[in-house]
Amino acid sequence: MIELENVAYSYGGGELLTDISLNLAPASFHFLTGPSGAGKTTFMKLCYGALRPTGGHLRLFERDVTLMDRDAIALCRRRIGVVHQDCQFLDHLSVAENIALPLVVSGQDSADEQANLRELMGWVGLTGRAEALPPELSGGERQRAALARAVIMSPDVILADEPTGNVDWEMSQRLLKLLVELNRMGKTIMIATHDLSLIRAAKQQVQARVLRISNRRLQLAGADL
Repeated sequence: MIELENVAYSYGGGELLTDISLNLAPASFHFLTGPSGAGKTTFMKLCYGALRPTGGHLRLFERDVTLMDRDAIALCRRRIGVVHQDCQFLDHLSVAENIALPLVVSGQDSADEQANLRELMGWVGLTGRAEALPPELSGGERQRAALARAVIMSPDVILADEPTGNVDWEMSQRLLKLLVELNRMGKTIMIATHDLSLIRAAKQQVQARVLRISNRRLQLAGADL
């Protein structure tokens, strides 16, 4: 689904990532770890086409990114849901309207999709907050809204960048449970995180591969975390 072959990424004359190869297979579950500044967010941006590699080959759904124009990449990105670390919303729109934005932008704002939206908001536990504005949400509610927005288009892949970084342990477990459920539905999941306790908790629920970025390279982390 997402394949990296000897991928490198340089910025400002310095190489941030080098010689990275990885295949995100259907229904796989990955964690991405590494120290701050190692390049986890850059790696995630490569995986959803926000950045193009400066070396090697990156394929999104069997198409080489270097051969795709902006419109083609935009179509591929509809199949990839992203939960950003900063959870940005439009503060003048309600929670429900923010979650539905990808539908509106893609012209899929039909009655059926609105029914799906209501079901999705129930799944993430936000039915009672549908008309609230983003500044009124707690940290956990914002993260669940961000996850709902990421999956509203029923993507094949969900990439989550530090989704539990600003919430307590109980909410971290709730978010993890939602991501595990998505994986069991056949979705490919990758979570970038510093939280080794979260990884240990996940390994009790799902077969997860743990990757680590260190010294610009991607490594398979040890099994005993």
